[in-house]
Amino acid sequence: MKGFLCILKDNNEKIYIGSTANLDRRLHQHRRGETATTRKMKGINLVFSQEFDSIENARRIENKLKNFKRRDFIDKIIADGFVKKL
Repeated sequence: MKGFLCILKDNNEKIYIGSTANLDRRLHQHRRGETATTRKMKGINLVFSQEFDSIENARRIENKLKNFKRRDFIDKIIADGFVKKL
């Protein structure tokens, strides 16, 4: 099963990093406030997504990105439009 890594950003520039097997469904859930981690975010926009060959690979990359402490690294991924091998 394919997987997707996504980065969401709200009106206050707060970011959320996640992974899913169904990007459209998951984005809809976030925008409707059905997800606790993004419920308080307003004006959620999908600023990055990348497809991986499996959901496991997408989750592995998600966990690595969440451990980065530097915001500029995440901003570079968004600007580049893809995640290089980590």
